[in-house]
Amino acid sequence: MDFTGKKILITGSGAVGGLSHVTAKLIAARGGDVLITGRDQEAGDAALRELIDASASARFVRADLGTVSGVRALADEAGDVDVLIDNAGLVPFGATETQDEEAYDAAFAVNVRATFFLTAHLIPGMKARGGGSVVNISSTASSRGPPELAVYGATKAALESLTRTWAVEWASDNIRVNAVLPGPMTTTKTVAALGPDVGGMGKTTALARASDPLEVAEVVAFVASDQASYVTGAVVAADGGRTAI
Repeated sequence: MDFTGKKILITGSGAVGGLSHVTAKLIAARGGDVLITGRDQEAGDAALRELIDASASARFVRADLGTVSGVRALADEAGDVDVLIDNAGLVPFGATETQDEEAYDAAFAVNVRATFFLTAHLIPGMKARGGGSVVNISSTASSRGPPELAVYGATKAALESLTRTWAVEWASDNIRVNAVLPGPMTTTKTVAALGPDVGGMGKTTALARASDPLEVAEVVAFVASDQASYVTGAVVAADGGRTAI
């Protein structure tokens, strides 16, 4: 998986120990020029320092993807990219009857609208350079129907639908579009919130464990890379068999 000479934009990657940060570190180690983003400048600076310390070619851009203007600003700042990994997202918990409009709108704004318009802004550049790769990060919530995640699951189902449509729409332009569906992971944030066993969620998988984020990042990197040249329109599960149960 050689990313030498390629520019990669990874949204929602401005926190050390998250899936996108681990993916950024992996891709940078394989020659990619990585642009990471997040809403928190301090956290983003820390994530960038770790990448730079690992001799990565990387920079951080603070981005608010909750507004269309913020999405456009990020697209302008990023310029031409060869690979776009859409991972920024909000996870509103709550029973359907208690879900408020503000949380609902915010989740769809960041998880769906931002992905839609950021991708739309960057596709013309990919077309002009003869191709590219888009990877949307989904979730098992898109199909399993976990309680109190109705809004989040709906946003991820929308992303999977966009993945299939875009794969067909841009196939003739040599632009591949796929989604990766992670299972429970021991990210820094998840472990801090739920403990080292991530609330027992690993036991809900066929492998009966949560993954290290690097295990999923390897799949994201493969799907994004030229090695996956015949893969498009796919939702690739890296979930320990959770969706098979």
